[in-house]
Amino acid sequence: MSRTPAVDTVGIVGAGAVGQAVATALCTAGFGRRLLITSRTPEQAAALAADIDDMRQATASPMHPRTVRVADLADCQAVVIAVRASFTNTRSADVRMGGAVANAPAIGQLAAALHGYPGTVLVVTNPVDVMSRLFAELSGCERVFGIGSNLDSARYRAALARHLHVPAAAVAGHVIGEHGDAAVVCASATTVNDQRVPLPLQQLRDELATRAGRISAGIGRTRFGPAGAVLSALRKTLAVDDGTEELSAPYGGGWLGIPLRFTQGRPVACLPPSTRPSGGSSPRPTPNSAPPTRPCGPCPHSNLLTAKGLHEHRHRDAAARRGRQHHDGQQHPRGHRLRAPLLRPLVERLRRPARERVRRPGGLR
Repeated sequence: MSRTPAVDTVGIVGAGAVGQAVATALCTAGFGRRLLITSRTPEQAAALAADIDDMRQATASPMHPRTVRVADLADCQAVVIAVRASFTNTRSADVRMGGAVANAPAIGQLAAALHGYPGTVLVVTNPVDVMSRLFAELSGCERVFGIGSNLDSARYRAALARHLHVPAAAVAGHVIGEHGDAAVVCASATTVNDQRVPLPLQQLRDELATRAGRISAGIGRTRFGPAGAVLSALRKTLAVDDGTEELSAPYGGGWLGIPLRFTQGRPVACLPPSTRPSGGSSPRPTPNSAPPTRPCGPCPHSNLLTAKGLHEHRHRDAAARRGRQHHDGQQHPRGHRLRAPLLRPLVERLRRPARERVRRPGGLR
C-alpha cells in the first residue's frame, strides 16, 4: 500500500551514527518525498544515500534519498544537523561538553552556509544547548531548536512507567534545562493517570544520568533514541501533528530545554508553574520577536541572543538560577553557559566575515 508523505523535503547534515539513524527513521516512516544528505566527505554521504535507497526499495518507502551540497539544502522544509568532529572525548563528567570546542567550527561554518535559511533547523550535535544557540546566533535563522530534553523526557517517562508498572502513555512529566548532567526533573508537575504519585526521584535521576553511558558502552554511541526524538520533533515543528515537545530554545534570556506546545507548527512555551520566572508571568517578547505570521508568543523564535549574552549563557531570572530548590527538592533549570575561556576566541573568529575564514567545514560542501 502506498504511503502519502507528511512533508516534501528534509535535509540531513552528517552521515555518522546519529545521521544514519535519523535517515533510517525518516525512510521507514515515509516521512517525506525527498531526503537530501550531505556529510564531511562526498563518499560518506553517497554511501548513506545508497544504503537508504536500498531500504526504500525493500520497504516501498516514498522517500527518495540523494546527496547534495550544503547550499542545496535551502529548499528543505527542515534541516537536521548531526555533524560530529573527529575527536576523543575523555570527559568522565558532563561528557556532552567534551565536543564543544571540536564541534563549534563545523556548526559555525554551517551557519554561514545556511545564513537566513527560512525553514526549521533541528540541532542534534552536542553539547546541544550550546550548539543550537551558536547556530542561531551566527545564522540568523528564526526557527532553531535543539534535540535533547525531549529524549531526556521520554526516558524519564519510560523509567517511571517501568517502576510503577503502568503504560508509558499514562505518565505525564518533563525533564528540562540542560541536556546532560544538569537536566532538571519536573517532579512536582509529574502525574500518572492525571494523579500525583510518590516518585523515586533519586532512582529516576540515576537512571537518566547513566542510561546514555550504558548504551554507548554496549554499542559505541546512542543513535536510535536521538533519531526517534528528531522524528517526533519534526512532526510537531512541521505541523504534521499538534502536541508538546521539550526542545532547546531561547527563553527568558537563555537557551535551555523547555516544553513547547506546537499548534500548526507554532511553538508556545508551557513550563510548569513552579519553573516559570519569578512573578509567575511569561517573558515579554523582545523587539526581535517574529511577526504574527511566524512562531510567536512567550517563546519567539528569532535571533534573540547577541554576543553580549553569549558568554553568560544562563537563565537570568532568580527562579531559574542553578542551586535554587523547588519545594520538592528539585533544582530550577538554567540556560547552558558557554565556557568563556574555551569558546570566546572561537566564537569571535566564527563571527568574522566568511571570506576571512575557511569556507567549508571538513569537506562539507
